[in-house]
Amino acid sequence: MLNTVGLCVAGLVVIWISNWIRRWRNPKCDGVLPPGSMGFPLIGETLPLIIPSYSLDLHPFIKKRLRRYGPIFRTNIVGRRAVISADPEFNNFLFQQEGRLVELYYLNTFSKIFVHEGESRTNEFGAVHKYVRRIFLNHFGAERLKGKLLPEIEEVVNKTLRAWSTQASVEIKHAASVMVLDFSAKQIISYDAEKSPESLSDTYTKILKGFMSFPLNIPRTAYNQCLKDQKKTTAMFRDMLKERRASPETNRGDFLDQISRDMDKETFLSEDFIVQLMFGGLFATFESISAVLALAFKLLSEHPADWEEMIAEHETILKNREDPNSSITWDEYKSMTFTLHVINETLRLGSVAPGILRKALKDIPVKGFTIPKGWTIMMVTYSLHLSPSAFNNPLEFNPSRWKDLDSHIISKNFMPFGGGARQCAGAEYSRAFMATFFHVLLTKYRFSLIEVGSIARNPILGFGKGIHIKFSEKT
Repeated sequence: MLNTVGLCVAGLVVIWISNWIRRWRNPKCDGVLPPGSMGFPLIGETLPLIIPSYSLDLHPFIKKRLRRYGPIFRTNIVGRRAVISADPEFNNFLFQQEGRLVELYYLNTFSKIFVHEGESRTNEFGAVHKYVRRIFLNHFGAERLKGKLLPEIEEVVNKTLRAWSTQASVEIKHAASVMVLDFSAKQIISYDAEKSPESLSDTYTKILKGFMSFPLNIPRTAYNQCLKDQKKTTAMFRDMLKERRASPETNRGDFLDQISRDMDKETFLSEDFIVQLMFGGLFATFESISAVLALAFKLLSEHPADWEEMIAEHETILKNREDPNSSITWDEYKSMTFTLHVINETLRLGSVAPGILRKALKDIPVKGFTIPKGWTIMMVTYSLHLSPSAFNNPLEFNPSRWKDLDSHIISKNFMPFGGGARQCAGAEYSRAFMATFFHVLLTKYRFSLIEVGSIARNPILGFGKGIHIKFSEKT
């Protein structure tokens, strides 16, 4: 009797598990789902997505499925049902549908790190988004660069390269990330790396190690440590905000000053929201500029003729100055045509993130398929950067291609800073920082590459053992 009952219970469990797996593999949809696979229960296809890739080509996970299913396919990432799109027409359409068909979305790992405290409003569209964009442009946009930031960037690059020239060698990605984060933090919170008891660059470096990792929140995992460091950093930002609010007469002219004053005008500016903005804004500059600079060194080391053309361009700028020791101007920055071609070409090949995420606010029809409401959509914009129809020999590093590229092709196929209304407000800041760095480097310093590590996306752009460079001042 007991054996019969046991067999019945076991049978029911098997039936329940089988039905659950069937539902997992065949989600409900009021229409036809895009082709694809949901992977294993619970983890989906997360593991093949985070396996390191060792080239600048599309990640093997994406490339394999594009060949099998076409430019739009379904999957499951970290337990989230998702559609991945490398379709340029559809991606451009989604960028125009912000707040109507889609909204900003983060995977669990990202959201718990960047939206850990309070309710997030970074995915809201309209007044909140416009305010956030405006305040970042006020402190990092073109007008700020013209009026104040360019000479300040030049000063910090001079100081940094002088320090690097005293070292046997420098691992450029990490060293550049410290330079960029310290400077950006100065604009946001008047941070002084030399006087602060806390090293923000060390903290953000540790956070980066857990970023996009599997969200396993148990002791000694990268994700667990990531959350601890996030909590520590946001607590520090919260204390700074409270101090500014308690002393409104203090005027440092930074991002925190402006946003703390605006709390009395804008009802959506909660303490949690401001802390989240500062934390996320710093992370955005910390990783992207340093990774692209490091990749530029690697690619240019393989193309010495491009180095020579850049050197000639910057030496010409010096010759045309009335005072060779004067600070860089906006017009000079804009005249760095070939340098900006190098930066664009590096951005094209070195997309830092694997994709741009959105969440479907309603069922979205696309080319005979339906993306159900609530599903995640990953737009793989860097697939456009590698499209042979837009860029001849797309995996080849060729800055000169930008001399003849049609502006229409660029606008439709080049999106290193996103697209639509949510295009990164720091796009010009990033380009200007890199161009200024190269200007100081090529006019005042010599350098030699000691070690050049291989590409290793995991999934963020990395370089194996790193890119080590020896710097020395010109005499």
